[in-house]
Amino acid sequence: MASQNKCYHDEPMSFFYNNSNQTKADWNSTQLILFQVVGSLFCCFILVSNAMVIAAIITNKRFHYPFYYLLANLAASDFLAGIAYVYLMFNTGTVSRKLTVRGYFIRQGLLDTSLSASLANLLVIALERYISVMNWKVHSNLTKRRVTLLIVLVWAISIFMGTVPSLGWNCICNLQDCSQLAPIFSRSYLIFWSVSNLVVFLVMVSIYLRIYTYVKRKTAVLSPHTSGSINRKRTPIKLIKTVMTVLGAFVICWTPGLVVLLLDGLQCQQCDVMLFKRWLLLLAVLNSVMNPVIYSYKDDEMWTTFKNLLRCVGNGTRRQRSSKANARPLSSAQETGTTPQTSEEKETTKGSDAQGMLKT
Repeated sequence: MASQNKCYHDEPMSFFYNNSNQTKADWNSTQLILFQVVGSLFCCFILVSNAMVIAAIITNKRFHYPFYYLLANLAASDFLAGIAYVYLMFNTGTVSRKLTVRGYFIRQGLLDTSLSASLANLLVIALERYISVMNWKVHSNLTKRRVTLLIVLVWAISIFMGTVPSLGWNCICNLQDCSQLAPIFSRSYLIFWSVSNLVVFLVMVSIYLRIYTYVKRKTAVLSPHTSGSINRKRTPIKLIKTVMTVLGAFVICWTPGLVVLLLDGLQCQQCDVMLFKRWLLLLAVLNSVMNPVIYSYKDDEMWTTFKNLLRCVGNGTRRQRSSKANARPLSSAQETGTTPQTSEEKETTKGSDAQGMLKT
């Protein structure tokens, strides 16, 4: 085995795959092509749908509230995830073994940054919902400046978390500590990454359980004394249901992957972590596909805005076609100013002549 004091920054990724006992590519040519075709379709949907969510929140003034600004930021993190999946798809299989260390860090850094951004956004949204519901309001009193600072903080933390391995927390100089799933990542980093994310999951679940019990108790107290006004107050509950659905999908899609990473970090000998690698990637892609569907299904206003955006795109395409038609070269009759009149124009001309004669 290589010496622990020597660093291998200039080695290709095949060297680290062999060190992690991955002696052959986990995709054959047919599987890789099928994966790239299906994955490309999913990624196109992720990019287009999340771009529509961002455009809907920007264009519709009814969405100009802190909750929806944070929701747009969550869509932006899913948009980044779509870009990361595209980069991953075309740098996997045999291609991944030819990557440089820097190329592998870029590939994994994009994925880690998008995951960290999604998780941080969900945590901030949970806190925003907690503040608003505890005050029994539809939206919190966060100013645009504070929301902007929160968004900047989310991306700063996410970028930092995505670049931590490339900053030094890796096994390039200590091959004994290399993990199996991520051949240049330290097992200690995988333990930190998975445990910290699982802890954040538990924090968010506890926040929403607290919100749920508070809303249930508040509704039970107010319902005997109010008749129709309680229905007006159910709007924050609808927003909570939307976020809880998004959070539930996120936890379901990412918890298995984090558990497998934790097992890999703990160097579980009985766990075949490589067996679940493809399915965990598929779950991660599905999570970014599901979020825009949840937004449109749970929020009628969002779905209406989507349809209006599609109509605007369709109308713009038709206008572009008509402008192209008007820009076609004129015929010889049109160039000389002797354009033949249609039957309707002739009748209009005759009518105007008759009116002139009557006036005379």
